[in-house]
Amino acid sequence: MTDLRKVDVNLIVVLDAILKEKNLTRAGELIGMTQPAVSGALARLRQQYDDPILVRNGRSFDLTEKAESLVPLVDEAMIEISRVLDLSPTFDPASSTRTFFISASDYVLAQMTGVLLDLLAEQAPAIRVEFDSLPVDAVVSPNDLLRRDVIIVGTGRGVPGKKQSLFSDRFVCIVDSANERVVDGKLTVDDLQEMRHVRSSFGDVVHTHVDDMFTSAGIVPRVAISVQGFLPVPFVVSGTPFVGYVPERLAVAYQDELHLTVVETPLAPPTLVEAAHWHPSKTNDPAIKWLVALLRRASELVEFAGEEL
Repeated sequence: MTDLRKVDVNLIVVLDAILKEKNLTRAGELIGMTQPAVSGALARLRQQYDDPILVRNGRSFDLTEKAESLVPLVDEAMIEISRVLDLSPTFDPASSTRTFFISASDYVLAQMTGVLLDLLAEQAPAIRVEFDSLPVDAVVSPNDLLRRDVIIVGTGRGVPGKKQSLFSDRFVCIVDSANERVVDGKLTVDDLQEMRHVRSSFGDVVHTHVDDMFTSAGIVPRVAISVQGFLPVPFVVSGTPFVGYVPERLAVAYQDELHLTVVETPLAPPTLVEAAHWHPSKTNDPAIKWLVALLRRASELVEFAGEEL
């Protein structure tokens, strides 16, 4: 049996990153280690398992058969380590110096960041929050949830784990104010089929609510350009014959500045419900409970801006 007193738990974290990234530089970036440090850890792992773990294949690396067999075991180990080490019995936001890691779309960050930071300044001045974008080219996985405290993404996207709805918005269709196809503030189905679209993309395998709306209507939009996220859409549509769909708050924020018009279409606009998702192993962590409650409060201030709460 392995003598656990001689096991460096940090090696499991490094091994997990190597198995995911199959590249020492990217693995180091993922866990905040330099490439030489990751290389040294890999040498120890190779000795531990009597296996090279990574083997060169042209200009990239592949996992060995042994390393492939370790993937599900290391996934489970990371869950258990997170459950044991991340769970604190008490949490005092007023004195805590914890750093929370939150992933969200550009739209969510634009709506919530200022409000959230104001609440933090009032309630938890020493707490830090690091934001990053949503995982690209893949659906959100349990491992993504383990590496972040909270991921904020629209519901109905197949995200695993626990969730708490935050705020909602509806998608609206926008065009440049001078677009000649608009008649009485409306576009027809033929217009939507013939016009060129600005599409929000979150990766090749991720279908948005707008994608689903078009599929249900039997429309294959003619995509002029794909942009990452929602925020670029109004800027690309402005001054062009293109059409795009964005959350209504985003359209309202930029319609005057960018000379945009929100138009009606025969398609029922989908509703976007943004929700905080976290790994089930963190459900009883009082810090995560507090963070989710704070996000909920920030969301109320966003959703009911200008109203008495």
